[in-house]
Amino acid sequence: MNWVGAIVRFIVAAIVLMLLGYIVPGFSHLTFWSALLAALVIALVGYIIEAMFGKAVSPYGRGIVGFLVAAAVIYAAQLVVPGMHVTVLGALIAAFIIGLVDLFIPTAVR
Repeated sequence: MNWVGAIVRFIVAAIVLMLLGYIVPGFSHLTFWSALLAALVIALVGYIIEAMFGKAVSPYGRGIVGFLVAAAVIYAAQLVVPGMHVTVLGALIAAFIIGLVDLFIPTAVR
């Protein structure tokens, strides 16, 4: 992915995280900058997990393991991002919605 694709991915992720605060119970409302920081933290932790355990376990991997790891990454991001508060149920719902958005919105610039 080139740098423009990475910027587009972070902006899309930040907008999705902002919207999740309004539709997901147990997920706090985020400003754009805190949502952008959360997107960066989630991407970095996901990259580290993928580097350590492989693509099948990464948050971007398919299946229930990837879904649960994505929820755990979202839940853990609240420890780093100020103003972000997520319950376990909120993290599970957010991981599901983010997975759906990733299916339908291309995040790489062609």
